[in-house]
Amino acid sequence: MSVNIKPLADRVLVKPAEAETTTKGGIIIPDTAKEKPQKGTIIAVGNGKKDEPLTVKEGDIVLYGKYSGTEISVEGEDYLIMRESDIYAIV
Repeated sequence: MSVNIKPLADRVLVKPAEAETTTKGGIIIPDTAKEKPQKGTIIAVGNGKKDEPLTVKEGDIVLYGKYSGTEISVEGEDYLIMRESDIYAIV
């Protein structure tokens, strides 16, 4: 997947995972009740700060805070741009 966005410094571009549409028991979840995903794939990374290189790379699947990042839309696709410090873990 290629996007013409290059994050600056310690920021990363994340493609959020799709929200769950059904429960494990098979119940369909309506759009109004879906949880915001807290998992996504790194699409692009910045260059890091002078003394702090980034530890994530393109293609990593990461976990981040529920309200982390800023939502942006590019060519009809939704992404989040956030600081690397908003990422909790690499899965």
